[in-house]
Amino acid sequence: MHGSPALLTDQYELTMITAALRDGTADRPCVFEAFGRRLPHGRRYGVVAGTGRLLELITRFRFDPLEIAFLRERRVIDDQTAAWLADYTFSGDIDGYAEGELFFPGSPILTVSGTFAECVVLETVILSVLNHDCAIAAAAARMVTAARGRPIIEMGSRRTHEEAAVAAARSAYLAGFASTSNLAAGLRYGVPTAGTAAHAFTLLHDDEKTAFASQVDALGTETTLLVDTYDIAQGIRNAVEVAGPSLRAIRIDSGDLSVLAAQSREQLNELGAEDVKIIVSGDLDEYAIAALAAEPVDIYGAGTAVVVGSGAPTAGLVYKLVEVDGRPVVKRSENKATVGGRKTAVRRHKPTGTATEEIISSKGEPVAQPNDRRLQIPLVRAGKTVPELPDLQDAREHLRQNLVSIPWEGLKLSAGDPAIPVTYI
Repeated sequence: MHGSPALLTDQYELTMITAALRDGTADRPCVFEAFGRRLPHGRRYGVVAGTGRLLELITRFRFDPLEIAFLRERRVIDDQTAAWLADYTFSGDIDGYAEGELFFPGSPILTVSGTFAECVVLETVILSVLNHDCAIAAAAARMVTAARGRPIIEMGSRRTHEEAAVAAARSAYLAGFASTSNLAAGLRYGVPTAGTAAHAFTLLHDDEKTAFASQVDALGTETTLLVDTYDIAQGIRNAVEVAGPSLRAIRIDSGDLSVLAAQSREQLNELGAEDVKIIVSGDLDEYAIAALAAEPVDIYGAGTAVVVGSGAPTAGLVYKLVEVDGRPVVKRSENKATVGGRKTAVRRHKPTGTATEEIISSKGEPVAQPNDRRLQIPLVRAGKTVPELPDLQDAREHLRQNLVSIPWEGLKLSAGDPAIPVTYI
């Protein structure tokens, strides 16, 4: 996304700042935390994703003269607030869970410290990024688990907003997907890209063999031929006849994928194309992928279910004020109560490395026990992003290790308790 993200902001952030500037409370030292009160229905863990995107947006979070003029014309702000916004840069500190970390109900995923005004104005962009990216990463991680080591291609760009598609591709790759069809994600984040042809290319030509021959002539046999435009069995015969047994793969995008994968493998073997891989796609989610575990599928393509969070399009995170002037503050609303004070968090493990519990404390660091791991890391200090933070590849590996560490019950696709309990002290 180009330009300033400053107006990706709910109006009430600025009305609060206007009032706080007038009454003198805008500069009071505060601590805000982003966390989820509960996990989405059926989920046993959350995945932290989007932090890298968020930090980049915060570094560009500025109000330019045109934006300030717009706010003045709409009478959203007054002269005092306009002057404050013109000079705004975030100068506080941010700590948080690393990308690829698992989280659970109450986990202090992001802690933002600074003046009230400079922290509250970031609320909307923080929640927009984290709620989307964490939701996508959690759904994608479940699909990766269901795939049991088989690669998955993310191909959901045409099923969501154009910028959400790029963010979703990044989150899916973090979660363990092998590649994406989205080229912008490849350019911005280095995500491997993949893609060959749609049914339209076959329909363009007078017959299927001519279409296949054209594709192979342009791309070589290291390509994937889409064989279900007409009759799949004939499509496979045409693919092998045109490309030979060195063809990389065929793709099936419709029908009963379980039956068709088995039939296609048998047919390919009979044609002497034992090494040709089978890619299946078409409204796959984690449950559909799990159902294909016993079938001869080599690669999955997942689209719509990924970019909509496979039934949980938001992570349900909130951003709440927990400390003012070093004093804990508590919201007591029914069903929306908060725990006051800045939190710290550690994850307990058995000597074998299996995670057993997450400990959250509002009274300073918990007493360390063997095999504890502190969960929060510095992200921003005095408004500057901490150098050499973990990158996307690091996050990908971090999540892989985290998923290995939780009890096997926590990887089930069925609804149940969080993978590990959370204890407040």
